Amino acid sequence: MRHNYIRGLMPAMPFSSPVEAVRAGVGALIGLGVAGFLLSLFDLHDAGLYLIAPFGATSVLLFAVPNSPLAQPWSAIIGNSVAALAGIAVCLLIDDPVLAVALAVGLAIAVMILVRAVHPPGGAVAMVAALSPDIARELGFRFAVTPVAAITAALVVIAMIYARATGRKYPLRHFEGKGTHQTTDRPAIERLGLDEDELNGILARYRQSLNLGVEDLARLIGAAELQVASHRTGPLTAGDIMSRDLVTVGADTALGEVADLFRHHSFTSLPVVDDNGRYLGVIFQIHLIRRAGDDALRLDRGLMAAMGRLIDRKRSVPVRAIEIMSVTEPRATANTPIAALLPLMADGACDAVPVVEYGKIIGIVTRTDLIAALAHAGLGSDQARQISSN
Repeated sequence: MRHNYIRGLMPAMPFSSPVEAVRAGVGALIGLGVAGFLLSLFDLHDAGLYLIAPFGATSVLLFAVPNSPLAQPWSAIIGNSVAALAGIAVCLLIDDPVLAVALAVGLAIAVMILVRAVHPPGGAVAMVAALSPDIARELGFRFAVTPVAAITAALVVIAMIYARATGRKYPLRHFEGKGTHQTTDRPAIERLGLDEDELNGILARYRQSLNLGVEDLARLIGAAELQVASHRTGPLTAGDIMSRDLVTVGADTALGEVADLFRHHSFTSLPVVDDNGRYLGVIFQIHLIRRAGDDALRLDRGLMAAMGRLIDRKRSVPVRAIEIMSVTEPRATANTPIAALLPLMADGACDAVPVVEYGKIIGIVTRTDLIAALAHAGLGSDQARQISSN
């Protein structure tokens, strides 16, 4: 029993990478720098200095845990605003500062819950308002709009821009919003056979509605199901299932030839190698389409015309493979378990994973390879169960 209590005092959060820590810290630095500048534009006496504290707490949520329901724009802007209204109202009615602070924070919490905008820094906003009678008399309830709502909104906008610039998603995409492919279909990993109301019910049942969003829950359940499925594949590795008879292109291969290879082999991806066979990157069919789309916009012509121009073998200076290939796609080694490849391909972001040894490509695992391996593993487990039952 004592051991459980001691464990309860230990860190509950998993380890995070130094890169993520720096990313969050730099974001908060930028956000609070802007917030401090905006506060200097208002004549708030000492309250301006005190407001940096709740805005700092808001920055922790927006930049360190942007997926939290507590960090979403509605929670941040509305939560801080109604908390400011509660604080000003109490300050105008109650003279005793200790009682005013207690009432303001309690009222702010109740109102934030009722308007579905719980934002922990709102408690500090209410406290600052309750302790600022001069501001309450001079600004009244306008204090909730400027500076509180205005500066919180500025932090939210900065968080949106910073998240996009650093590869994160903020605000969190709603469950009924468009998916990766800009359609209403959920990403494959989130197709659980559960609708949004059922997922919300799970969160409410376990009292996690303030800690986790519906989409995060769907993603976690899907990831857990993938992990369970990976246990059924046994010791299979990328080397066991990869395609070995590769068709590759050189860095200087013209896109006309690349298009011909896609057509002839019905591939969706082609690895790019140098003269010594070293792996450089990979071209997917979508890369050709995106480049043609960019050219169509730039040259003000139709997509098909732009595609014809892109792969025209008679161009004086043809576009080369190296100009459109991707170098950021995941790669594997022959010993990589296929369990590690499942999440890479399940979300639709990756169609094939090159298998590389000592810088040279020795194979490629496509979705077809992976599906076949899972099918064989499933058949094998079914046969084993039948044998054991007999």
